This record gives sequence, structure tokens and C-alpha cells, in this order.
Amino acid sequence: MRPTPDRVRETLFNWLGQNLYGKRCLDLFAGSGALGFEAASREAAQVVMVENNRTVYQVLQANIKKLALSNVALRCEDGLKFARQENGLFDVVFLDPPFNSDYLPQLLTLLQNSMAQGGLVYVESGTEFEPDAAWRVVKRARAGAVHYQLLERVWA
Repeated sequence: MRPTPDRVRETLFNWLGQNLYGKRCLDLFAGSGALGFEAASREAAQVVMVENNRTVYQVLQANIKKLALSNVALRCEDGLKFARQENGLFDVVFLDPPFNSDYLPQLLTLLQNSMAQGGLVYVESGTEFEPDAAWRVVKRARAGAVHYQLLERVWA
């Protein structure tokens, strides 16, 4: 587990705006849950957190209960599997898969039909990532070894 650095998280939520009121968010590789919890605290209507590791899932479950977050749904499932099966629309998706994986191109293809009009995808990676033509880079930055960007689907 590699939590998103505080400085990166602060920049991300400045990019997104301070309030996510009414938005439906997906934290696909939740890990520590920092991004999903932050979205929930900024009045997102719903945050779906997906975490495959059973031990981490149980910690997230306990934190959701402790914080009494009624706007957070938690799934213990593989992120790729969830993205393949999900048919709901999201306004904001947080993608922070394992840095040594090749998941990003697959995930962006899978998520194209899960994005609400004007929806944004946050991508965090260990190397510079260039999305395909279906996505437009809205913002991009780097902090140490972390490359991160905000993408928007290009609608035909």
C-alpha cells in the first residue's frame, strides 16, 4: 500500500474544487482510502471504494463505521474485475493502481462508458503516462516519483 502523498492530494482536490456536492465518485484501488474519504468529506453523494486486500478492506470497513459515513460503499473485489462489471456512471474516478502494473490503459478503456458527461479521472503512476485519444489531459504534475494527472473523456 502506497498512500497518495499529502501534497499531491491537496493539489488534486484544488483541481477538482473544494466541494464535490452531489458527485458520484469511484476509488478503484482504495488502499488507505485517503482519496475516497477525502471525497466523502467534501459532500460527494456517493463514494464507492474498491479494495482487493482482505485485511485492508477490513480496516477500511472499520473506519467507515467509526466515521459513520453513510455516503461510502465498500467492495472487496479486484479493481479490474469491478471496472469490467460496473455499469453505473461516475463523476470522478480515482485511479491509483499498483505502480508496477500495466492496468492504466485497460482501465481507461473499461471506464469510458462509466463516466458521466464532464466526468474526470485522476490517474497516479510511477512513470509518466500518456492516455490514448479517447482522453484529454486537463492537468498534469509530478511530485518526486509520483506522476499524476486529471483526465476528461473526449466525447464524439
